[in-house]
Amino acid sequence: MTDDSPALSPIDDLLDVLDLKDVGTAHISVTDVAGRDAAESIGASSARVFEGRSQKMPHGRVFGGQVLAQCVMAAGLTVRGAGGLGDLGAGDTARPIHSLHGYFMRPGDDTLPIRFAVEEMRDGNSFSTRRVHAVQKGAPIMSMVCSFQERAGGLDHQDPAPEVPSPEDVRSLADSFRGVDHPGARHIADSRPIELRPVEGNLFVDAGREQVAKNHVWMRAVDRLPDDPLLHAAVLAYASDYSLLEPVLRRHGLVWTDRRLRVASLDHSMWFHRDARADEWLLYAQESPSAISGRGLAIGHMFSREGVLVATTAQEGMVRVKQS
Repeated sequence: MTDDSPALSPIDDLLDVLDLKDVGTAHISVTDVAGRDAAESIGASSARVFEGRSQKMPHGRVFGGQVLAQCVMAAGLTVRGAGGLGDLGAGDTARPIHSLHGYFMRPGDDTLPIRFAVEEMRDGNSFSTRRVHAVQKGAPIMSMVCSFQERAGGLDHQDPAPEVPSPEDVRSLADSFRGVDHPGARHIADSRPIELRPVEGNLFVDAGREQVAKNHVWMRAVDRLPDDPLLHAAVLAYASDYSLLEPVLRRHGLVWTDRRLRVASLDHSMWFHRDARADEWLLYAQESPSAISGRGLAIGHMFSREGVLVATTAQEGMVRVKQS
């Protein structure tokens, strides 16, 4: 998409961002402490490279959820082939992703595309492991390891979903900001591809009366998505980054618009337990067990509307309050 292209709907824009282009291969150079090539000692020395554009953000930095989702797509395309979104069908039998663990290393520039170098670490009898480096301006902005597994039977249990009001009884974040004349408010109201409905109220204006380290958000894509399991997993990863640190803020009576606040995601982990559609209502139950040394830890559980636990997330973020 170029600057003079017609504006895309939020969902079409997200699909365009996730439709990565295969741009070839790259050599991964690793040296030991003596400066010698150590690639043979760690395995793969080459990588498949994909490229995707960045979404424009009010603050000029790439949204972390975008990079998470693109890393999932890049890794997944090497597990089942790089045919592009048009070739991905509901009947795909490749190994679905079951976990990811990534570190945010540098802020991304939302005016530039990102390249994703995927190392095919191992394809075993049941699992496939991939390492993804998201690169911009010649430097990594994120590094992630993903694992994919063939479907199998086994032990099955889950925690129950919490009891909260239904999404129809909760005001959406977009409705709260619609009509507000501010770039950030207009972006939330009109441009986000994910609808969020915070059960305890949004944290942009009021932290609420109870300073508790818990948060619940209903969420779903604002429009129907193609029937592709990899794409839905990527969109879940995308959405998981929006509000995960909010329990840290709520516990200390802070709001996103507090001028003293400095927040940035440091790492992100996600486990995909059961199939889910990202365009149907999911309850994102979040809590923060600890905050210390300018860092806050948050854990999230995603449940379907029927109470099925579909994913678990964990993220530590830099959470600093600048002293006035």
